[in-house]
Amino acid sequence: MKYLLSALLLAACAKNDAQALPGPQLPATGKPASKGDTLRVMTYNIHHCNPPTKPGFIDVDAIAKVVRDQNPDVLALQEVDVHTKRSGNIDQAALLAEKTGMYAYFAKSIDHEGGDYGVAILSKFPLTNARTIRLPETSNPAAEDRVVAIADITFRNGKKLSVGSTHLDVSTPANRDEQVAALNAIADTLALPLILSGDMNTTPQTTAFATLLEKYRPSCTDCGFTIPVNTPKRVIDFVLAAKRSGWVPVSTAVVNEPYPSDHLAVVAEWIVR
Repeated sequence: MKYLLSALLLAACAKNDAQALPGPQLPATGKPASKGDTLRVMTYNIHHCNPPTKPGFIDVDAIAKVVRDQNPDVLALQEVDVHTKRSGNIDQAALLAEKTGMYAYFAKSIDHEGGDYGVAILSKFPLTNARTIRLPETSNPAAEDRVVAIADITFRNGKKLSVGSTHLDVSTPANRDEQVAALNAIADTLALPLILSGDMNTTPQTTAFATLLEKYRPSCTDCGFTIPVNTPKRVIDFVLAAKRSGWVPVSTAVVNEPYPSDHLAVVAEWIVR
């Protein structure tokens, strides 16, 4: 109970910023856009647009191409740089929005090399009520700060929903357990049903993932491996929907494109009721 109250307080104190970055309306490329009430969701840890085989090189175009080829309605990004020295002081969230014809909201996790580093949401639909919620780390306060970005959209069928992107603690399992508990509290308290995607830094065999399943339904039960990209052995990247939404997963696929990042992207389709 103490933990749930803590998570609720975190959500109540969340930073609220409804200014999303609009991208131009570009022609659709790659796969046909999803129709009707089927929502196409993608999650991608982009490794600050640095291909692992090219240390120090930033290739935003490679990430943008993967996104365009998959043509998601909603995209959750992790490890995004905004105005950092290592990425040439560019705003990766804004650039990817421009190159994919989507709206964007960036949520800062930490300061990094003169700029910001965190997660982002991209969407074909305007983002409203965008906010950044800080996740707990009381077990190891020295660990890297973690957040969840959440924004609201109105889908094609007029259904209003919330979309989220997050990247959980990699170094301290106890922190990750706290963060999962906070995500569960968020699923219960948001006014709208939530699609949550991201790098959870945990596999389906863990206690943390079992805790997530109390409130969320994953898009797959036998999910494809997402890391390492050349010989994938683990799945830590997921698309989930809050169980109270009643949404039904239709399909899930891992995008076999190992060049742009150290993670493979995941694309899932849901029937939004």
